[in-house]
Parts: sequence; C-alpha cells; structure tokens
Amino acid sequence: MSDPNIGRLLGKRYQLQELIGTGAMGRVYRAKDILLGGVPVAVKFLSMSIQNKKMRLQERFEREAKTCALLGQKSIQIVRVMDYGVDEHNVPYYVMEYLDGKSLSYVIRKQSMTLQRFLSMARQICLGLQCAHDGIPVDGLLCPIIHRDIKPSNMLVIVDPTFGELVKILDFGIAKLLQSNTHQTNYYLGTLAYSSPEQMEGKELDNRSDIYSLGVMMFEMLTGKLPLVAPTHSFGAWYKVHHFQEPRPFTEIDSNMNIPQVVEDLVMGCLAKKACDRPQSIGDILQTIASAETSTDSYNKTTNTQTTETPSDAPTVLALQEDKTPSSLSLSSSDDIIKQASWPKSKPIADIVFPQPIRIRDEFSPALWMMLPQLEIQKRSVCTRYNQFLFITAPHPMLMWITVIYNRRFGAKWLPYYLDLKTSFGQEITRLLGKNGYYRLLFFAREQPTSPSHILTSSIASAQCRRLLEWVDISNTLPSSAQPQISKNYLKTEYEKIKPQILAKLAAINTDSPFDLSA
Repeated sequence: MSDPNIGRLLGKRYQLQELIGTGAMGRVYRAKDILLGGVPVAVKFLSMSIQNKKMRLQERFEREAKTCALLGQKSIQIVRVMDYGVDEHNVPYYVMEYLDGKSLSYVIRKQSMTLQRFLSMARQICLGLQCAHDGIPVDGLLCPIIHRDIKPSNMLVIVDPTFGELVKILDFGIAKLLQSNTHQTNYYLGTLAYSSPEQMEGKELDNRSDIYSLGVMMFEMLTGKLPLVAPTHSFGAWYKVHHFQEPRPFTEIDSNMNIPQVVEDLVMGCLAKKACDRPQSIGDILQTIASAETSTDSYNKTTNTQTTETPSDAPTVLALQEDKTPSSLSLSSSDDIIKQASWPKSKPIADIVFPQPIRIRDEFSPALWMMLPQLEIQKRSVCTRYNQFLFITAPHPMLMWITVIYNRRFGAKWLPYYLDLKTSFGQEITRLLGKNGYYRLLFFAREQPTSPSHILTSSIASAQCRRLLEWVDISNTLPSSAQPQISKNYLKTEYEKIKPQILAKLAAINTDSPFDLSA
C-alpha cells in the first residue's frame, strides 16, 4: 500500500519524498525544501496529536522544538532542528538537517568495532550529552536537557569529508514532550532495555539517568550484546532486571576479550543501580575516556564479536588518518604527476580530501588530494583559487587549512582540512606549506580513480608562509589540555563565520581567473 504522505506539501514548503524511518516516537521522511531550491531535509512527525483546545501542550511543543534547535546549533554532535510546526491534522512535526548515514545499531550489528573506534564514538556522544546536560539559555533561563531515550538507534553515524567519522544524537527532548501528552502522573515512556531504574519508576530524571542508558549502550558497542537480559519483553520483567539483576561481565560474552580495566570500570560504573553510585556528570566520563585513549596504542583487538568484516553494502568509514610516509613519486611536471600519481589504497573511493606530499625534483612538495565526480572536476577546471589558515593554540594546537576553488557560474567548492600540530605529520605538512609557498591540488575522478584527471596550483602569501612556520615552532612548546576534537569544534565555528566574507571577496572578482588569492 502506497504511503499517502509521499508527494505531500507540508507547510507550503517541504515536499515529502520518501519514508526513511519509523519508531515508537514517530515517522521520518526525506523531503526537499522547495523554498531553498530543493535542499534535502528530514521531517519527523511525532506520534501525538495536539488538539486546538490544548494550547498549553502546543506551547510546550514549540518550546521544546526551539530548545532543540538551539541545542543543535551549539553542538556538532547533535542533529540540527531547523523548523517545526503542526499540520492540518494537528500532528506536530519538526524539520531536521538531512544526513546520509547509518544508525549506531546498524554499525554494532554489521561492522567491526575496535577499541579506538569505540572510544572515539563514545567521546563524541558524551560531548553532545554534556552540551545538553549543561543547559542552554532560553528566554533568559538556563535549561538543562535530559535525553531520556539514549540507545543505538538514536545515534547516527556519518562520514564527513572534514571531520572523518561523526556521531550525531537524535531526538533530544522528544520523550519528555510525548510523556506530557498523557493524564497519567507516573507514565513510562522510553526503551525498556536501556531505561534506568528511576526511569522505570516514573521519577523525575536528571543527567544520571542518561548516564545509565549510556552504560547499556557502551556495553553493547563493545560486545554486540546487552549487559542485562529479561526473560520476557514486558515492563515487569525489565523492571526487575534493571533493579535487581547485575550486569553480565565482559568475559561472559567472550572470555578472550582484552578490554582495558579502565574502560570496563567505566561501563560498569555507569550501570550502577543507584544514581549516586554512577559517574555524576558526563565530564567525569570524558576524563576517563581521555585517559583510556592515551593508553590503548597497543590494543589492536577487534572487540565486536558480531563480525570481523565490513559488508559490501555498508558505507566506508573514513577516519582521515594521514599516510605517515610521503609519496615516493619523483615528478617534475603536471604530466608526470598525472602519469605516475595513483590514488592510495588506504583511501576509500569517495568524495574526500586529504594532504599527502609528492616528490618533485628530489624534494617533497605539499599537495592536497581530493576525489570528486568527473562532472564536478570539469566544472572547476577554470577557477579562482583562494586559501586561508586558521590556528588555535588551546586547548590543543590545531590548524585549519582552508582551500576554496571558485567558479562564477558554479559557485564555491570548499575544501577544509585539519592539521594536528602536536603530530609529526601535521608539523611536516605545515612546514612544507610555509617553506614552499604553494601547493598542488590533485583532482581524482570517482569514475576513473587510478590517476589524477586535473591538477592546479595554489600559492600562499609570503606573510602567511611566515606565520605557518611560526605556528609549527610555537606548537612544539604548547601543552595540550583537551582532546583535539575540542579545538576542531572551535575552528569549525570560526570557519562558518568567515565563509560569507570569503564568498563576498570571491564574488567581487569580475571573471573566473586561473590565478589564486590567499589571505
């Protein structure tokens, strides 16, 4: 039976195109925003109805939607809410950014989970939760937000060409909103296997309830299994399990698992029955994760027992780990580069960008490698080049390398990349950029990825070259007081702020130029 919503125009703006998800809290559709030229968005209809006479509930929905929208703007780890409304049937909906990814539940079932990948994902999820638990200002008041339904299906894993693998949290505040649509005072709403004991009791929740649910999810990420098992899938059975059953030890799942004690203690601490016995804040968990990340270099065992291979239909996960050894190519011209350069086997066939030096006349030269559709490369073959570098010293020395290729007809193509200046690779690339004063852009077509189909050169202003070399020297003396991702988030915010200024500068150029500009 066809879905009557397909093709429907919502709010005179959003045309529904495809049902992409269903759940206890509602249905999600891919749609296009016709006012913005067909930009893809995701529309979620909530499984509740707001009657016109229930103005208090409608006001609450609007407040929750606004709060979630503000939250998504504050944290990159939370899916952004861009609009909300109530349709002609009094069903509330909200509009989110559309992201092409897989749920964490899919990743747990179908993909491998190394300890390093687990720690990265857990840290990102915690950063989003910390942002919500700390609260955001709404109408002059600080409003902490408790998720109330932390579980793998509410986590979206996407591949981002700039950040690598990103985890984003869905559905903040929605559980509490739906709960308000009942006359029962102790009404339960959540997911039985992930609910805290106090949530099962219908109590008012605080951040420690989310921490319990996070513990259940982290256990599942590491083992592919739940830490608690109920004899039947009923409220009563799960109530007893969460209150009285101790979590299974990791060794019960796999006696050969070699999870560091600090990680095992963290997960089991989150699963404590009493809220006062758990970590009291997400900040405490982030500190433990940071400690674990620094002590896992020798841990290479794949901990997910579900599978050891990535299925062919799963998206390739790009961690954007730089190749540690520079290319051994000895090149003297663009023709030589086209003939000899080849797409690294360690990189996926996907639209990504990364730096990798090339050797020209027995000297290393910086280069930015990228893969795009062939048609996109043809559009950009005549263009103005622009580059700019943003540097942050604290909490972790980090450089953002921004390249823009601009064509008056087709607009700007943004190619940002982060260089960690506490790593030898980041320092090497930055020093090469400052020393050479230029870099090459190697374009590889997805359709024929073996060798570059086009090459451009972008020069760097002399003053900027001096700053690049100074930043490398400074970074050798600077401490790192937090995870590199924190500095990346700060730089991302500044990057978004200056993009309109860069576009205005490029648009002022009268013609598409083969020359380049630098800040």
